[in-house]
Amino acid sequence: MAELTGRKVLAITVGAFAVIIAVNVVMAVKAVSTFPGLEVANSYVASQTFDAERTAQQALGWRLEADYDQEAQELILRFADAEGRPAAVQTLDVLVGRTTESREDRRPDFVLRSGAFRAPVALGHGKWMLQIEATSAAGTPFRQRLDLFVQG
Repeated sequence: MAELTGRKVLAITVGAFAVIIAVNVVMAVKAVSTFPGLEVANSYVASQTFDAERTAQQALGWRLEADYDQEAQELILRFADAEGRPAAVQTLDVLVGRTTESREDRRPDFVLRSGAFRAPVALGHGKWMLQIEATSAAGTPFRQRLDLFVQG
């Protein structure tokens, strides 16, 4: 076995730190390049109406269930009011995407059929995020974020 000299120890140390720095740079570049962006432009301004909007949404008494039919490749949203009947949804906007990047984000067109909103959308297996924004017939906004797991 060769003798361990100061030059070899220096080379081993520099090599180890080079690997650590390279991995950190790659991870930082990936984190910045896949970040979808800010949720709100100004969090202070958004916080000023948060309590009032939350109270109005809770007063609706709506519950929301999301389901994905893999065979039909259809996303299904069911809104129910406080009595369990289908809620009177005036407008609906849904962002479907991954939680970690915005590359697969899409806004499917939903159609009301059989008491549920349905949209044809092909989702791969894994975790999906649904950001739902709806309004009631009276104009009260309803916002909810749901996580949906599609089996592979």
